[in-house]
Amino acid sequence: MRRFLAATTGCGLLIAGATIASAVVLAGIVARVISDPAARSWHALGPSILVLLALWAVRTVAQWLQGRLSQRGASAVIADLADRVLSTAAALPPRDLARRRDDAAVLVTRGLDGLRVYFTTYLPALFLAAVLTPATAAVIAVVDLQAAAIVLVALPLIPVFMVLIGLATEDRSAAALAAMTTLQARLLDLVAGLPTLRALGRAEGSATQIADLGAAHRRSAMATMRIAFLSALVLELLATLGVALVAVSVGMRLVYGHLPLQTALTALLLAPEVFWPLRRVGAAFHSAQDGKTAVQAAFSFLDTTPVVSSGTTVLHGATRTVQIDVPEVLAQPGRVTVLTGPNGVGKSTLMQAVLGLNPPPAGRIRVNGIDVAELDLPRWWSEVGWLAHRPVLIPGTIRENLELFGPLGDMHSACAAACFDEVLATMPAGMDTLVGRGGVGLSLGERQRLGLARVLGSPARVLLFDEPTAHLDGPTEARVLRAIADRAAGGATVLVVGHRDPVLAIADTVVDVRGVGVAH
Repeated sequence: MRRFLAATTGCGLLIAGATIASAVVLAGIVARVISDPAARSWHALGPSILVLLALWAVRTVAQWLQGRLSQRGASAVIADLADRVLSTAAALPPRDLARRRDDAAVLVTRGLDGLRVYFTTYLPALFLAAVLTPATAAVIAVVDLQAAAIVLVALPLIPVFMVLIGLATEDRSAAALAAMTTLQARLLDLVAGLPTLRALGRAEGSATQIADLGAAHRRSAMATMRIAFLSALVLELLATLGVALVAVSVGMRLVYGHLPLQTALTALLLAPEVFWPLRRVGAAFHSAQDGKTAVQAAFSFLDTTPVVSSGTTVLHGATRTVQIDVPEVLAQPGRVTVLTGPNGVGKSTLMQAVLGLNPPPAGRIRVNGIDVAELDLPRWWSEVGWLAHRPVLIPGTIRENLELFGPLGDMHSACAAACFDEVLATMPAGMDTLVGRGGVGLSLGERQRLGLARVLGSPARVLLFDEPTAHLDGPTEARVLRAIADRAAGGATVLVVGHRDPVLAIADTVVDVRGVGVAH
Protein backbone atom coordinates (compact mmCIF):
# COMPACT_ATOMS: atom_id res chain seq x y z
CA MET A 1 0.00 0.00 0.00
CA ARG A 2 2.81 2.44 0.80
CA ARG A 3 4.42 1.86 -2.60
CA PHE A 4 1.06 2.23 -4.30
CA LEU A 5 0.28 5.49 -2.50
CA ALA A 6 3.74 6.88 -3.23
CA ALA A 7 3.46 6.00 -6.93
CA THR A 8 -0.05 7.45 -7.13
CA THR A 9 1.11 10.67 -5.48
CA GLY A 10 4.02 10.93 -7.92
CA CYS A 11 1.68 10.48 -10.87
CA GLY A 12 -0.62 13.12 -9.39
CA LEU A 13 2.26 15.59 -9.19
CA LEU A 14 3.13 14.94 -12.85
CA ILE A 15 -0.49 15.37 -13.90
CA ALA A 16 -0.82 18.61 -11.93
CA GLY A 17 2.41 20.06 -13.29
CA ALA A 18 1.62 19.10 -16.88
CA THR A 19 -1.94 20.47 -16.58
CA ILE A 20 -0.87 23.88 -15.29
CA ALA A 21 2.05 24.20 -17.70
CA SER A 22 -0.04 23.18 -20.72
CA ALA A 23 -2.72 25.77 -19.81
CA VAL A 24 -0.11 28.53 -19.62
CA VAL A 25 1.54 27.46 -22.90
CA LEU A 26 -1.80 27.12 -24.72
CA ALA A 27 -2.91 30.55 -23.52
CA GLY A 28 0.34 32.04 -24.87
CA ILE A 29 -0.11 30.35 -28.25
CA VAL A 30 -3.73 31.49 -28.67
CA ALA A 31 -2.90 35.02 -27.52
CA ARG A 32 -0.07 35.30 -30.04
CA VAL A 33 -2.22 33.96 -32.87
CA ILE A 34 -5.01 36.45 -32.11
CA SER A 35 -2.96 39.56 -31.32
CA ASP A 36 -0.01 39.16 -33.72
CA PRO A 37 -0.80 37.98 -37.26
CA ALA A 38 2.92 37.90 -38.06
CA ALA A 39 3.43 35.21 -35.40
CA ARG A 40 1.11 32.67 -37.08
CA SER A 41 3.89 30.77 -38.79
CA TRP A 42 5.31 27.41 -37.77
CA HIS A 43 8.68 29.02 -37.28
CA ALA A 44 7.24 31.28 -34.58
CA LEU A 45 4.78 28.86 -32.95
CA GLY A 46 6.47 25.52 -33.62
CA PRO A 47 8.55 25.31 -30.41
CA SER A 48 5.58 26.27 -28.25
CA ILE A 49 3.34 23.72 -29.98
CA LEU A 50 5.94 20.97 -29.50
CA VAL A 51 6.19 21.87 -25.82
CA LEU A 52 2.39 21.75 -25.56
CA LEU A 53 2.26 18.34 -27.23
CA ALA A 54 4.99 17.05 -24.92
CA LEU A 55 3.06 18.28 -21.86
CA TRP A 56 -0.13 16.61 -23.09
CA ALA A 57 1.81 13.39 -23.68
CA VAL A 58 3.27 13.53 -20.18
CA ARG A 59 -0.18 14.05 -18.70
CA THR A 60 -1.66 11.19 -20.74
CA VAL A 61 1.11 8.77 -19.77
CA ALA A 62 0.88 9.81 -16.11
CA GLN A 63 -2.88 9.26 -16.10
CA TRP A 64 -2.48 5.85 -17.77
CA LEU A 65 0.22 4.84 -15.31
CA GLN A 66 -1.86 6.05 -12.37
CA GLY A 67 -4.86 4.02 -13.56
CA ARG A 68 -2.71 0.92 -14.05
CA LEU A 69 -1.13 1.24 -10.61
CA SER A 70 -4.55 1.88 -9.09
CA GLN A 71 -5.97 -1.29 -10.61
CA ARG A 72 -3.02 -3.35 -9.35
CA GLY A 73 -3.20 -1.82 -5.90
CA ALA A 74 -6.96 -2.36 -5.70
CA SER A 75 -6.67 -5.99 -6.81
CA ALA A 76 -3.91 -6.66 -4.28
CA VAL A 77 -5.81 -5.08 -1.39
CA ILE A 78 -9.11 -6.78 -2.26
CA ALA A 79 -7.39 -10.15 -2.61
CA ASP A 80 -5.56 -9.70 0.70
CA LEU A 81 -8.69 -8.70 2.60
CA ALA A 82 -10.77 -11.46 1.00
CA ASP A 83 -8.09 -13.99 1.92
CA ARG A 84 -8.02 -12.77 5.52
CA VAL A 85 -11.82 -12.89 5.78
CA LEU A 86 -11.93 -16.40 4.31
CA SER A 87 -9.07 -17.59 6.53
CA THR A 88 -10.80 -16.19 9.61
CA ALA A 89 -14.14 -17.72 8.61
CA ALA A 90 -12.50 -21.09 7.94
CA ALA A 91 -10.92 -21.05 11.40
CA LEU A 92 -14.21 -20.41 13.18
CA PRO A 93 -15.88 -23.12 15.25
CA PRO A 94 -18.62 -24.77 13.16
CA ARG A 95 -21.49 -23.18 15.08
CA ASP A 96 -19.98 -19.68 14.86
CA LEU A 97 -19.31 -20.19 11.16
CA ALA A 98 -22.96 -21.11 10.55
CA ARG A 99 -23.98 -17.90 12.30
CA ARG A 100 -21.58 -15.57 10.46
CA ARG A 101 -21.10 -17.20 7.08
CA ASP A 102 -23.56 -14.85 5.35
CA ASP A 103 -21.52 -11.81 6.45
CA ALA A 104 -18.31 -13.38 5.15
CA ALA A 105 -19.95 -14.48 1.89
CA VAL A 106 -21.29 -11.00 1.08
CA LEU A 107 -17.96 -9.35 1.90
CA VAL A 108 -15.95 -11.72 -0.29
CA THR A 109 -18.34 -11.98 -3.24
CA ARG A 110 -19.60 -8.40 -3.55
CA GLY A 111 -18.87 -6.04 -0.67
CA LEU A 112 -15.10 -5.69 -1.06
CA ASP A 113 -15.42 -5.07 -4.80
CA GLY A 114 -16.49 -1.54 -3.87
CA LEU A 115 -12.87 -0.93 -2.93
CA ARG A 116 -11.92 -1.00 -6.61
CA VAL A 117 -13.68 2.31 -7.24
CA TYR A 118 -12.08 3.68 -4.08
CA PHE A 119 -8.55 2.90 -5.29
CA THR A 120 -8.97 3.47 -9.02
CA THR A 121 -11.09 6.62 -8.98
CA TYR A 122 -11.63 8.19 -5.58
CA LEU A 123 -8.12 8.00 -4.14
CA PRO A 124 -6.33 9.31 -7.29
CA ALA A 125 -8.88 12.12 -7.52
CA LEU A 126 -8.32 12.95 -3.86
CA PHE A 127 -4.55 13.13 -4.33
CA LEU A 128 -5.01 15.23 -7.45
CA ALA A 129 -7.36 17.58 -5.61
CA ALA A 130 -4.81 17.96 -2.83
CA VAL A 131 -2.12 18.93 -5.37
CA LEU A 132 -3.73 20.37 -8.49
CA THR A 133 -6.44 22.50 -6.87
CA PRO A 134 -4.18 24.61 -4.60
CA ALA A 135 -1.40 24.76 -7.21
CA THR A 136 -3.81 25.95 -9.91
CA ALA A 137 -5.38 28.50 -7.56
CA ALA A 138 -1.88 29.80 -6.73
CA VAL A 139 -1.01 30.21 -10.42
CA ILE A 140 -4.31 32.03 -11.04
CA ALA A 141 -3.49 34.33 -8.12
CA VAL A 142 -0.13 35.13 -9.72
CA VAL A 143 -1.65 36.05 -13.10
CA ASP A 144 -4.99 37.51 -11.94
CA LEU A 145 -5.69 38.23 -8.28
CA GLN A 146 -9.36 39.08 -8.83
CA ALA A 147 -10.09 35.76 -10.55
CA ALA A 148 -8.28 33.98 -7.72
CA ALA A 149 -10.49 35.76 -5.18
CA ILE A 150 -13.63 34.53 -6.99
CA VAL A 151 -12.24 30.99 -7.04
CA LEU A 152 -11.43 31.10 -3.33
CA VAL A 153 -14.98 32.23 -2.53
CA ALA A 154 -16.66 29.51 -4.63
CA LEU A 155 -14.22 26.71 -3.88
CA PRO A 156 -15.05 26.06 -0.17
CA LEU A 157 -18.71 25.45 -1.02
CA ILE A 158 -17.83 22.13 -2.69
CA PRO A 159 -16.15 20.53 0.37
CA VAL A 160 -18.99 21.79 2.60
CA PHE A 161 -21.63 20.11 0.44
CA MET A 162 -19.44 17.00 0.11
CA VAL A 163 -19.34 16.68 3.90
CA LEU A 164 -23.12 17.06 4.13
CA ILE A 165 -23.65 14.50 1.37
CA GLY A 166 -21.09 12.21 2.96
CA LEU A 167 -22.97 12.14 6.25
CA ALA A 168 -26.09 10.94 4.48
CA THR A 169 -24.17 8.58 2.21
CA GLU A 170 -22.36 6.85 5.07
CA ASP A 171 -25.60 5.76 6.71
CA ARG A 172 -27.06 4.80 3.34
CA SER A 173 -24.03 2.67 2.45
CA ALA A 174 -24.16 0.82 5.77
CA ALA A 175 -27.87 0.21 5.33
CA ALA A 176 -27.34 -0.98 1.74
CA LEU A 177 -24.65 -3.46 2.82
CA ALA A 178 -26.88 -4.81 5.59
CA ALA A 179 -29.81 -5.10 3.19
CA MET A 180 -27.65 -6.87 0.61
CA THR A 181 -26.46 -9.34 3.26
CA THR A 182 -30.01 -10.12 4.36
CA LEU A 183 -31.39 -10.37 0.85
CA GLN A 184 -28.59 -12.61 -0.38
CA ALA A 185 -28.94 -14.93 2.61
CA ARG A 186 -32.69 -15.23 2.11
CA LEU A 187 -32.33 -15.79 -1.61
CA LEU A 188 -29.69 -18.52 -1.15
CA ASP A 189 -31.88 -20.28 1.43
CA LEU A 190 -34.84 -20.10 -0.92
CA VAL A 191 -32.90 -21.45 -3.91
CA ALA A 192 -31.40 -24.24 -1.78
CA GLY A 193 -34.90 -25.29 -0.73
CA LEU A 194 -36.37 -25.35 -4.25
CA PRO A 195 -35.94 -29.14 -4.73
CA THR A 196 -37.93 -29.76 -1.54
CA LEU A 197 -40.59 -27.24 -2.57
CA ARG A 198 -40.90 -28.92 -5.97
CA ALA A 199 -41.24 -32.33 -4.35
CA LEU A 200 -44.08 -30.97 -2.20
CA GLY A 201 -45.71 -29.17 -5.13
CA ARG A 202 -45.10 -25.73 -3.61
CA ALA A 203 -42.47 -24.38 -6.00
CA GLU A 204 -44.88 -21.87 -7.55
CA GLY A 205 -45.19 -20.02 -4.26
CA SER A 206 -41.47 -19.29 -4.24
CA ALA A 207 -41.84 -17.11 -7.35
CA THR A 208 -43.67 -14.51 -5.28
CA GLN A 209 -40.97 -14.56 -2.61
CA ILE A 210 -38.21 -14.17 -5.24
CA ALA A 211 -40.13 -11.25 -6.77
CA ASP A 212 -40.46 -9.63 -3.33
CA LEU A 213 -36.73 -10.07 -2.69
CA GLY A 214 -35.89 -8.58 -6.08
CA ALA A 215 -38.19 -5.61 -5.44
CA ALA A 216 -36.61 -4.99 -2.03
CA HIS A 217 -33.13 -5.09 -3.53
CA ARG A 218 -34.23 -2.74 -6.33
CA ARG A 219 -35.67 -0.24 -3.86
CA SER A 220 -32.45 -0.29 -1.84
CA ALA A 221 -30.33 0.19 -4.97
CA MET A 222 -32.52 3.01 -6.32
CA ALA A 223 -32.43 4.86 -3.00
CA THR A 224 -28.66 4.70 -3.14
CA MET A 225 -28.60 5.87 -6.78
CA ARG A 226 -30.81 8.86 -5.96
CA ILE A 227 -28.28 10.10 -3.42
CA ALA A 228 -25.45 9.57 -5.90
CA PHE A 229 -27.22 11.50 -8.69
CA LEU A 230 -28.28 14.36 -6.42
CA SER A 231 -24.78 14.71 -5.01
CA ALA A 232 -23.29 14.78 -8.53
CA LEU A 233 -25.85 17.42 -9.58
CA VAL A 234 -25.01 19.69 -6.64
CA LEU A 235 -21.26 19.43 -7.17
CA GLU A 236 -21.49 20.01 -10.94
CA LEU A 237 -23.73 23.03 -10.37
CA LEU A 238 -21.31 24.59 -7.87
CA ALA A 239 -18.30 23.96 -10.12
CA THR A 240 -20.10 25.37 -13.17
CA LEU A 241 -21.14 28.50 -11.27
CA GLY A 242 -17.57 29.02 -10.04
CA VAL A 243 -16.13 28.78 -13.56
CA ALA A 244 -18.91 31.01 -14.91
CA LEU A 245 -18.17 33.73 -12.36
CA VAL A 246 -14.48 33.69 -13.29
CA ALA A 247 -15.41 33.83 -17.00
CA VAL A 248 -17.76 36.82 -16.51
CA SER A 249 -15.19 38.72 -14.46
CA VAL A 250 -12.37 38.04 -16.91
CA GLY A 251 -14.57 38.78 -19.94
CA MET A 252 -15.78 42.11 -18.63
CA ARG A 253 -12.28 43.31 -17.78
CA LEU A 254 -10.97 42.05 -21.11
CA VAL A 255 -13.65 44.00 -23.00
CA TYR A 256 -12.75 47.23 -21.21
CA GLY A 257 -9.04 46.67 -21.73
CA HIS A 258 -8.21 46.18 -18.06
CA LEU A 259 -6.66 42.76 -18.60
CA PRO A 260 -4.13 41.42 -21.14
CA LEU A 261 -5.40 38.71 -23.47
CA GLN A 262 -2.82 36.10 -22.41
CA THR A 263 -3.59 36.67 -18.74
CA ALA A 264 -7.34 36.38 -19.38
CA LEU A 265 -6.91 33.17 -21.37
CA THR A 266 -4.63 31.69 -18.70
CA ALA A 267 -7.19 32.40 -15.97
CA LEU A 268 -10.03 30.96 -18.12
CA LEU A 269 -8.13 27.79 -18.94
CA LEU A 270 -7.02 27.22 -15.35
CA ALA A 271 -10.37 27.96 -13.68
CA PRO A 272 -11.98 24.59 -14.65
CA GLU A 273 -8.83 22.77 -13.47
CA VAL A 274 -9.36 24.18 -9.97
CA PHE A 275 -12.79 22.55 -9.69
CA TRP A 276 -12.21 19.45 -11.84
CA PRO A 277 -10.43 17.30 -9.20
CA LEU A 278 -13.07 18.12 -6.60
CA ARG A 279 -15.79 17.22 -9.08
CA ARG A 280 -14.08 13.85 -9.63
CA VAL A 281 -13.87 13.34 -5.88
CA GLY A 282 -17.54 14.12 -5.49
CA ALA A 283 -18.57 11.89 -8.39
CA ALA A 284 -16.64 8.93 -6.96
CA PHE A 285 -17.39 9.65 -3.32
CA HIS A 286 -20.56 7.61 -3.07
CA SER A 287 -19.12 4.50 -4.73
CA ALA A 288 -15.99 4.85 -2.63
CA GLN A 289 -18.13 5.11 0.49
CA ASP A 290 -19.62 1.70 -0.33
CA GLY A 291 -16.09 0.29 -0.44
CA LYS A 292 -15.09 1.98 2.82
CA THR A 293 -18.21 0.62 4.50
CA ALA A 294 -17.31 -2.87 3.28
CA VAL A 295 -13.75 -2.47 4.61
CA GLN A 296 -15.06 -1.39 8.00
CA ALA A 297 -17.35 -4.43 8.00
CA ALA A 298 -14.39 -6.64 7.03
CA PHE A 299 -12.20 -5.33 9.84
CA SER A 300 -15.11 -5.61 12.25
CA PHE A 301 -15.49 -9.24 11.17
CA LEU A 302 -11.77 -9.86 11.67
CA ASP A 303 -11.59 -8.04 15.02
CA THR A 304 -14.74 -9.41 16.65
CA THR A 305 -14.48 -13.00 15.47
CA PRO A 306 -12.78 -15.35 17.93
CA VAL A 307 -10.35 -17.62 16.14
CA VAL A 308 -9.42 -21.06 17.41
CA SER A 309 -5.71 -20.94 18.12
CA SER A 310 -3.37 -23.69 17.06
CA GLY A 311 -0.45 -25.00 19.07
CA THR A 312 2.86 -26.23 17.76
CA THR A 313 3.20 -29.70 19.28
CA VAL A 314 3.61 -32.55 16.79
CA LEU A 315 2.62 -36.07 17.73
CA HIS A 316 5.16 -38.87 17.44
CA GLY A 317 4.82 -42.62 17.38
CA ALA A 318 2.65 -44.94 15.32
CA THR A 319 -0.49 -45.06 17.50
CA ARG A 320 -2.96 -42.49 18.75
CA THR A 321 -4.98 -42.67 21.98
CA VAL A 322 -7.78 -40.12 22.46
CA GLN A 323 -8.82 -39.33 26.04
CA ILE A 324 -11.88 -37.22 26.87
CA ASP A 325 -12.38 -36.13 30.48
CA VAL A 326 -16.13 -35.33 30.36
CA PRO A 327 -17.60 -37.80 29.64
CA GLU A 328 -14.83 -40.19 30.52
CA VAL A 329 -13.77 -41.72 27.21
CA LEU A 330 -10.60 -43.57 26.27
CA ALA A 331 -10.46 -44.32 22.55
CA GLN A 332 -7.54 -46.64 21.94
CA PRO A 333 -5.92 -48.07 18.80
CA GLY A 334 -7.49 -51.31 17.62
CA ARG A 335 -10.82 -50.59 19.35
CA VAL A 336 -14.16 -49.09 18.35
CA THR A 337 -15.51 -46.57 20.86
CA VAL A 338 -19.13 -45.48 20.43
CA LEU A 339 -20.66 -42.33 21.92
CA THR A 340 -24.40 -42.72 22.36
CA GLY A 341 -27.20 -40.71 23.91
CA PRO A 342 -30.27 -38.68 22.95
CA ASN A 343 -30.17 -36.00 20.28
CA GLY A 344 -28.92 -32.62 21.46
CA VAL A 345 -26.80 -33.90 24.31
CA GLY A 346 -23.54 -32.91 22.66
CA LYS A 347 -22.10 -35.95 20.86
CA SER A 348 -21.26 -34.07 17.64
CA THR A 349 -19.84 -31.21 19.69
CA LEU A 350 -17.42 -33.62 21.34
CA MET A 351 -16.32 -34.95 17.95
CA GLN A 352 -15.61 -31.42 16.76
CA ALA A 353 -13.69 -30.74 19.97
CA VAL A 354 -11.52 -33.80 19.32
CA LEU A 355 -10.59 -32.18 16.01
CA GLY A 356 -9.82 -28.91 17.76
CA LEU A 357 -12.54 -27.07 15.84
CA ASN A 358 -14.00 -25.75 19.10
CA PRO A 359 -13.07 -26.00 22.78
CA PRO A 360 -14.55 -28.97 24.69
CA PRO A 361 -17.77 -28.22 26.59
CA ALA A 362 -16.11 -29.44 29.79
CA GLY A 363 -12.83 -30.94 30.88
CA ARG A 364 -9.96 -31.59 28.50
CA ILE A 365 -9.33 -33.67 25.41
CA ARG A 366 -5.89 -35.23 25.03
CA VAL A 367 -4.20 -37.20 22.28
CA ASN A 368 -1.32 -39.36 23.51
CA GLY A 369 -1.48 -37.31 26.69
CA ILE A 370 -1.17 -33.94 24.91
CA ASP A 371 -4.00 -31.42 25.06
CA VAL A 372 -5.60 -30.86 21.64
CA ALA A 373 -5.22 -27.10 22.15
CA GLU A 374 -1.43 -27.58 22.16
CA LEU A 375 -1.32 -29.60 18.94
CA ASP A 376 -0.29 -28.28 15.56
CA LEU A 377 -3.84 -28.52 14.19
CA PRO A 378 -3.03 -28.83 10.46
CA ARG A 379 -0.66 -31.72 11.27
CA TRP A 380 -3.28 -33.25 13.57
CA TRP A 381 -6.01 -32.97 10.93
CA SER A 382 -3.79 -34.79 8.44
CA GLU A 383 -3.88 -37.79 10.80
CA VAL A 384 -7.67 -37.84 11.17
CA GLY A 385 -10.40 -39.10 8.87
CA TRP A 386 -13.73 -37.44 9.72
CA LEU A 387 -17.22 -38.23 8.52
CA ALA A 388 -19.40 -35.32 9.61
CA HIS A 389 -23.13 -35.67 10.23
CA ARG A 390 -23.59 -34.20 6.75
CA PRO A 391 -20.68 -35.15 4.45
CA VAL A 392 -19.11 -32.14 2.78
CA LEU A 393 -19.43 -32.31 -1.02
CA ILE A 394 -18.28 -29.66 -3.47
CA PRO A 395 -19.30 -28.96 -7.08
CA GLY A 396 -17.11 -31.16 -9.25
CA THR A 397 -16.53 -34.77 -10.17
CA ILE A 398 -16.96 -37.83 -7.98
CA ARG A 399 -13.19 -38.34 -8.06
CA GLU A 400 -12.54 -34.79 -6.85
CA ASN A 401 -14.94 -35.29 -3.95
CA LEU A 402 -13.40 -38.61 -2.99
CA GLU A 403 -9.95 -37.01 -2.87
CA LEU A 404 -11.15 -33.76 -1.30
CA PHE A 405 -9.06 -34.28 1.85
CA GLY A 406 -6.17 -36.03 0.15
CA PRO A 407 -5.44 -38.93 -2.18
CA LEU A 408 -6.80 -42.36 -1.29
CA GLY A 409 -4.47 -45.33 -1.21
CA ASP A 410 -6.86 -47.70 -2.98
CA MET A 411 -9.90 -45.89 -4.32
CA HIS A 412 -11.56 -49.07 -5.60
CA SER A 413 -11.30 -50.82 -2.24
CA ALA A 414 -12.52 -47.71 -0.43
CA CYS A 415 -15.60 -47.51 -2.66
CA ALA A 416 -16.26 -51.22 -2.19
CA ALA A 417 -16.00 -50.94 1.61
CA ALA A 418 -18.58 -48.12 1.61
CA CYS A 419 -20.81 -49.86 -0.98
CA PHE A 420 -20.24 -46.83 -3.20
CA ASP A 421 -19.04 -49.09 -6.02
CA GLU A 422 -22.69 -50.04 -6.56
CA VAL A 423 -23.51 -46.36 -7.09
CA LEU A 424 -20.61 -45.88 -9.51
CA ALA A 425 -21.78 -48.85 -11.55
CA THR A 426 -25.03 -46.97 -12.37
CA MET A 427 -23.21 -43.84 -13.53
CA PRO A 428 -22.22 -43.75 -17.22
CA ALA A 429 -19.33 -41.35 -16.52
CA GLY A 430 -18.18 -43.23 -13.42
CA MET A 431 -15.62 -41.28 -11.41
CA ASP A 432 -15.97 -38.35 -13.83
CA THR A 433 -19.67 -37.86 -13.03
CA LEU A 434 -20.37 -34.29 -12.01
CA VAL A 435 -22.27 -33.40 -8.83
CA GLY A 436 -23.52 -30.03 -7.68
CA ARG A 437 -23.14 -28.02 -4.50
CA GLY A 438 -23.74 -30.17 -1.44
CA GLY A 439 -23.96 -33.30 -3.62
CA VAL A 440 -26.88 -32.27 -5.82
CA GLY A 441 -27.43 -35.15 -8.22
CA LEU A 442 -26.93 -37.80 -5.54
CA SER A 443 -29.47 -39.15 -3.08
CA LEU A 444 -28.87 -38.80 0.66
CA GLY A 445 -27.78 -42.42 0.87
CA GLU A 446 -25.38 -42.01 -2.06
CA ARG A 447 -23.87 -38.92 -0.47
CA GLN A 448 -23.39 -40.86 2.76
CA ARG A 449 -21.64 -43.69 0.91
CA LEU A 450 -19.32 -41.24 -0.84
CA GLY A 451 -18.38 -39.66 2.49
CA LEU A 452 -17.78 -43.10 4.01
CA ALA A 453 -15.56 -44.12 1.09
CA ARG A 454 -13.51 -40.99 1.59
CA VAL A 455 -12.87 -41.84 5.25
CA LEU A 456 -12.50 -45.61 4.94
CA GLY A 457 -9.98 -45.16 2.13
CA SER A 458 -7.96 -42.65 4.11
CA PRO A 459 -4.64 -43.78 5.61
CA ALA A 460 -5.46 -41.73 8.75
CA ARG A 461 -4.63 -43.25 12.14
CA VAL A 462 -7.75 -41.81 13.83
CA LEU A 463 -11.22 -42.21 12.30
CA LEU A 464 -14.22 -40.22 13.52
CA PHE A 465 -17.71 -41.19 12.34
CA ASP A 466 -20.80 -39.13 13.15
CA GLU A 467 -23.86 -41.32 12.52
CA PRO A 468 -22.06 -43.33 9.79
CA THR A 469 -25.06 -45.46 8.81
CA ALA A 470 -27.61 -42.67 8.46
CA HIS A 471 -29.71 -43.00 5.25
CA LEU A 472 -28.39 -46.54 4.61
CA ASP A 473 -30.47 -49.69 4.22
CA GLY A 474 -29.89 -52.78 6.37
CA PRO A 475 -27.52 -54.77 4.12
CA THR A 476 -25.46 -51.69 3.29
CA GLU A 477 -25.29 -50.74 6.96
CA ALA A 478 -23.96 -54.18 7.84
CA ARG A 479 -21.19 -54.01 5.20
CA VAL A 480 -20.17 -50.50 6.25
CA LEU A 481 -20.00 -51.45 9.93
CA ARG A 482 -17.84 -54.47 9.08
CA ALA A 483 -15.49 -52.16 7.18
CA ILE A 484 -15.28 -49.81 10.18
CA ALA A 485 -14.54 -52.72 12.51
CA ASP A 486 -11.86 -53.95 10.09
CA ARG A 487 -10.15 -50.56 10.17
CA ALA A 488 -10.08 -50.74 13.95
CA ALA A 489 -8.71 -54.29 13.80
CA GLY A 490 -5.96 -52.93 11.55
CA GLY A 491 -4.76 -50.64 14.34
CA ALA A 492 -6.78 -47.46 13.77
CA THR A 493 -8.36 -45.55 16.65
CA VAL A 494 -12.09 -45.40 15.84
CA LEU A 495 -14.59 -43.09 17.55
CA VAL A 496 -18.23 -43.36 16.44
CA VAL A 497 -21.36 -41.40 17.27
CA GLY A 498 -24.43 -43.62 17.04
CA HIS A 499 -27.43 -45.03 18.79
CA ARG A 500 -28.72 -47.83 16.55
CA ASP A 501 -28.28 -51.39 17.82
CA PRO A 502 -26.12 -52.52 14.83
CA VAL A 503 -23.71 -49.64 15.54
CA LEU A 504 -23.55 -50.47 19.23
CA ALA A 505 -22.92 -54.11 18.37
CA ILE A 506 -19.49 -53.41 16.81
CA ALA A 507 -18.36 -51.32 19.79
CA ASP A 508 -15.60 -52.43 22.11
CA THR A 509 -16.61 -49.58 24.43
CA VAL A 510 -19.94 -47.75 24.64
CA VAL A 511 -20.12 -44.39 26.42
CA ASP A 512 -23.52 -42.94 27.26
CA VAL A 513 -23.18 -39.15 27.02
CA ARG A 514 -26.55 -38.69 28.73
CA GLY A 515 -26.40 -36.77 32.01
CA VAL A 516 -22.70 -35.88 31.92
CA GLY A 517 -23.34 -32.15 31.65
CA VAL A 518 -22.35 -31.73 28.01
CA ALA A 519 -24.44 -29.03 26.36
CA HIS A 520 -25.10 -29.21 22.64
